[in-house]
Amino acid sequence: MARRGWRDTGSAIKARDMTDSLTIRRPDDWHVHLRDGDMLKAVVGHTARQFARAIVMPNLTPPVTNVALANDYRTRILAALPDEADFTPLMTCYLTNNTDPEEVRRGFESGAFTACKLYPAGATTNSDSGVTDVANIRGVLEVMAEIGMVLCVHGEVTNADVDIFDREAVFIDRVLAPLLKDLPTLKVVFEHLTSEEGVSFVESAADNVAATITPQHLHINRNAMLVGGMRPHAYCLPVAKREKHRLALRRAATSGSAKFFLGTDSAPHQREAKESACGCAGIFNAPFALESYLAVFEEEHALDKFEGFASLHGPQFYGLPVNEERVTLERRDCSVPALIDAGDAQLVPFHAEQTLRWQLAD
Repeated sequence: MARRGWRDTGSAIKARDMTDSLTIRRPDDWHVHLRDGDMLKAVVGHTARQFARAIVMPNLTPPVTNVALANDYRTRILAALPDEADFTPLMTCYLTNNTDPEEVRRGFESGAFTACKLYPAGATTNSDSGVTDVANIRGVLEVMAEIGMVLCVHGEVTNADVDIFDREAVFIDRVLAPLLKDLPTLKVVFEHLTSEEGVSFVESAADNVAATITPQHLHINRNAMLVGGMRPHAYCLPVAKREKHRLALRRAATSGSAKFFLGTDSAPHQREAKESACGCAGIFNAPFALESYLAVFEEEHALDKFEGFASLHGPQFYGLPVNEERVTLERRDCSVPALIDAGDAQLVPFHAEQTLRWQLAD
């Protein structure tokens, strides 16, 4: 894939950031799509190589809407792992207009569910069964607030009259702010934050509101999709926005605030599906996620903040122990291939044909 439109991660850095290695507690990925079937078998090892745990998205076909489906999906994930992998999938419940509040309670108390996922109907891949109005899940949300269960939110409205670049900001005004006013103790993760407005909202909210940030939204703005032609491998939802939003996200991620933590939103699609007449939304960043994030922290002279973002803030918010194992990233060239084989399919990774400055040690 051509390199035009992608941010160069080889920028000069200040001398005080020069170090040959960085050792941190093993990170977790608090938002990932592992898919199912052959695709699951092809991609899960990339996530398991870097992360100890991951919040696994439930937007399968059919979606993961109850305890039995979650347990079955967890079993398939574990069966697909490479033999040497040490990885724990954390399952989520896909909320629909008809979700039973007591099923959510049972799933959380039994450990089948770590969180619930709110997809506004039609917002992204396999979200057609999602929620059409949060009023329809009021009973579920009340139970979640009562038991301290996290609501993971895809924060966009889907109204046809709202510009796609404004849908996150409008969601805050129309949905999320009123929801938290009504249920002020509900724990919410605003997933894959993409806007300056989103950063400001999370920063000003109470401690029960946090956000994940993807590597792609730290590296690219909307030019990556549109300059020099339509570039489908830079297309994800929510879409990358103006440069001011990217800069706001970089400030938030590298600030040291415990409200922001790592969530890749890695979303693999076959190359042909991405490059079709109606290309799928999603960026496959799992193979080099840590290297991609660390490039940003180095550029922002914030290497000392990386462990918090990658390894500490997420467990703290979810009420889980931090990982005792350590991993080391080394300063050496990491060449990202143009394509990654996935059985009979091929996947284009984020940073395809680029060289990153760091590499996860074996």
